[in-house]
Amino acid sequence: MKIGVPTEVKNNEHRVGLTPDSVRALTEFGHQVFIQSAAGQAIGFTDELYKLSGATILNTASDVFNSSELIIKVKEPTEQEFQFLREDLTLLTYLHLAGDPVNAHKMLKTGVTGIAYETVTASDDSLPLLAPMSAIAGQLSFVVGSYHLLKPNKGRGTLVSNLDPRTITVIGAGVAGKEAIAKAKANSANIKVIDLSQSKLDEMKKDFGETGMEYILSTPESIRQSVAESDLVIGCVYVVGKEAPKVLSKDMLDDMTEGTVLVDISIDQGGCFESSKPTTHDNPTFVENGVVHYCVTNMPGAVPLTATNALNQATLPYILELANKGIDKALAENKHLMNGLNIQAGEIIHPAIKEALEN
Repeated sequence: MKIGVPTEVKNNEHRVGLTPDSVRALTEFGHQVFIQSAAGQAIGFTDELYKLSGATILNTASDVFNSSELIIKVKEPTEQEFQFLREDLTLLTYLHLAGDPVNAHKMLKTGVTGIAYETVTASDDSLPLLAPMSAIAGQLSFVVGSYHLLKPNKGRGTLVSNLDPRTITVIGAGVAGKEAIAKAKANSANIKVIDLSQSKLDEMKKDFGETGMEYILSTPESIRQSVAESDLVIGCVYVVGKEAPKVLSKDMLDDMTEGTVLVDISIDQGGCFESSKPTTHDNPTFVENGVVHYCVTNMPGAVPLTATNALNQATLPYILELANKGIDKALAENKHLMNGLNIQAGEIIHPAIKEALEN
């Protein structure tokens, strides 16, 4: 199979779809791999390394897309990339279609087959290709949240530490939430964990104990009370294939202390705070009602080498399956990979995506 990896074009996005080691694994099976020149340069994956792994280096994104049957990316295509999409092309990447209906419908019109990392499932119903980036985003949420609590960054001027224990609320007890909690607990924070699922809260209690912890069932009132008492609020709510629900309303900002920081990990699914709007690594925050909002849509892009390696560890087996069997056979024989199929030939295939985009 002819497989292409273009350079990512999103703001400060230096992750790359395939590492040189992944390229070698594919070329050893006889597949052709095309890498856009300098696609991995920023993280030390030089064109020479890719050549040594068996890849062919092409100069432009157009060359890569036009030469390939399967495109491996990290982030969803931007509008400048839509021109390269076509009906006989398969795209494997994070798509997040429900979070951006306008561009989702534009992508549909290209006829491309779109397989989304974030809806591929495992036998235990987990999301194995979303998990590594969720884990990174969860850890980063505490790092960036703490940084923006500093007074020069318009925060409250607090340090999350054992010198002056602060309160952090984490909304959503999934993979990202668990990582955020672990970071906060290691820094002696008092932590409020909020989730709709009592079983998830019980699981978190087994992992983190009760000292300095509160486990709270999610209701509008419990969220309102918790965020009003917090220095840092981390939102990591995810519903497969759907836009993130708005769990923190704008009027709740009125109850929060000036300089409180909100980190919306769910922003690439539309955001879980009503006041959220997408930001970039170049300009990561804005202030509304005195509350600092961090809403960067590609948070793991801040650690592109770590993120690329972690992503490839998860995705390579699926990429090999698609390449070795062919797209149609691989999807037909693996229901978990089939769950990743979002769009094909101008049709929305995934039921949750269909519901989100057609309602």
